[in-house]
Amino acid sequence: MRNGIFRLLTGTAVAIALTASAAYAQKKYDPGATDTEIKIGQTVPFSGPASAYATLGKAEAAYIKMINDEGGINGRKINLIQYDDAYSPPKTVEQVRKLVEDDEVLLTYQLVGTPPNAAVQKYLNAKKVPQLFSATGASRFSDPKNFPWTMGFNPNYFVEGRIYGQYILKNHPDAKVGVLYQNDDLGKDYLNGIKAGLGDKASMIVAEASYEISQPTIDSQILKLKDAGVDLFFSASTPKQAAQAIKKIAELNWHPVQIVDINATSVGAVLKPAGLEASKGIISVIYGKDPLDPTWKNDAGMKKYLDFMAKYYPDGDKDSNFNTYGYTTAQLLVYVLKQCGDNLTRENVMKQATNLKNVQLDLALPGILVNTSPTDYRVNKQLQMMKFNGERWELFGPILEDTGPAG
Repeated sequence: MRNGIFRLLTGTAVAIALTASAAYAQKKYDPGATDTEIKIGQTVPFSGPASAYATLGKAEAAYIKMINDEGGINGRKINLIQYDDAYSPPKTVEQVRKLVEDDEVLLTYQLVGTPPNAAVQKYLNAKKVPQLFSATGASRFSDPKNFPWTMGFNPNYFVEGRIYGQYILKNHPDAKVGVLYQNDDLGKDYLNGIKAGLGDKASMIVAEASYEISQPTIDSQILKLKDAGVDLFFSASTPKQAAQAIKKIAELNWHPVQIVDINATSVGAVLKPAGLEASKGIISVIYGKDPLDPTWKNDAGMKKYLDFMAKYYPDGDKDSNFNTYGYTTAQLLVYVLKQCGDNLTRENVMKQATNLKNVQLDLALPGILVNTSPTDYRVNKQLQMMKFNGERWELFGPILEDTGPAG
């Protein structure tokens, strides 16, 4: 009898030990993750030449506060550490090193801008720290072979440029095209993309003009393009320079067809400063719902966004597509972290982010889903054309999906 009890107790002890061991094994942490916290780092240009993007970081911080108020992720609160890098790559390097080595974040998230991201890409990959959903679409940030720890969020700039080239061929086959581009990976990817879209008609581009982000104005570049006889103007730029270009074109009483890249489509940060009348007729692309579009008045996802803005970011412009962008990227981050469960390692963060299947986000246009794979890191591969009517953007044409090479 005693032997039977002993065997029973031993079996129970073994079962308890196995259960405890299994429970322990289920939890895996890298620096920045504990039973109560997930520490994440971000740099944002709260000041400097690209400070129009500051609201992205504010919207993302507000979304994370909402998630924490609701109990966090699998019982853990997100600790988002944000530093101002003023869109200065050397400062980004300094701040990201601080995030990784001093703050010991689990991952970096939504570092803003192409030059800042480029400055820390090799460092983060060498450290095997996720550079997750970077706020850029340059091709080098969707290159899993060479940079497996880096994943951009924005539509690939080369692919977007190729879509514009194809649009021009179909709708403006006799155009004399002029391109203004930022002299970095952002601008060069767009320039190469539009040339790829034009194919053997790339000679339609009769003039190109580059600018440095630090330049106070781009007036001389606009004059150069006008003097070259351009009648279709493509602006591969960021908000400040995009607004300057639109305004200058109006001042010159010049009337080319105008296309702006997706980074420069904010009504509040670009088109209003440039002049709404001057912006009328401008063409671009989008993948998300516009709060100004009455189409989404009763849309469930839009209602969630507007409720969020009212409660958590009341000082923010609810109509800004920078804020809808911040909401969307934060929603996808939360989705990935939930998928990680109790395996909060850097490797598993990347595994979950690179295996997204048909993820429907609140503000994505109908029919647009997020799909990624270990060989295709691009988050946004579907776009729709749109035109500004003087008050808001109007969608036109079908959902476009370009799954060709990203650069």
